[in-house]
Amino acid sequence: MAETTAARTRRLDEDREQAILRATYELLGEAGYQGLRVDAVAARAQASKATLYRHWPTKAELVADAVRCCKTESPPPADTGSLRGDLMAWFGEIGCFISGEEGPILAGLFMALHTDPALAAELRSMQESKLPFAEAICERAERRGEIHPGYDAGLIDEIVPALLFMHCFALGQPLDDAYLAHVVDDIVLPLLTRS
Repeated sequence: MAETTAARTRRLDEDREQAILRATYELLGEAGYQGLRVDAVAARAQASKATLYRHWPTKAELVADAVRCCKTESPPPADTGSLRGDLMAWFGEIGCFISGEEGPILAGLFMALHTDPALAAELRSMQESKLPFAEAICERAERRGEIHPGYDAGLIDEIVPALLFMHCFALGQPLDDAYLAHVVDDIVLPLLTRS
């Protein structure tokens, strides 16, 4: 009995864990959350299903750990010397992420939030706010005199990811410079500079 308990609680070595999480993330991109099967992850990672279930009792836990491990981290936005330049550069980076390899993975996960409460709880607990980035950009702009106190940097976090996501996935339109300029010039700058 003690041997069985020890086997169940034994940690995976880091390389083994990384291989399983990378396989999960890759398959998530290929099959989506609904199509992801633990046996396919086990086969790709050359691990047993028992090992996966021992360390990740639910698919939601496995997927959440894979996202934590494999999702590309956003770098802090560049200081271009102007508010408009900072916003264009940052929104361009967000646009590349959304329209790149990881965007469809996250789109599929967002859809699965409605049907899998366990996944929803896991992913919402790790939701990454862009507010610190927005605040840093706005503070720089305020120091340069481009905006005045009273702006709401939270509007950027609240509006921009949703706009870019919808434009790309719901409308099937590119997140090109013209669209980003529209978001910056016609939506975000007026909101930040209103009296």
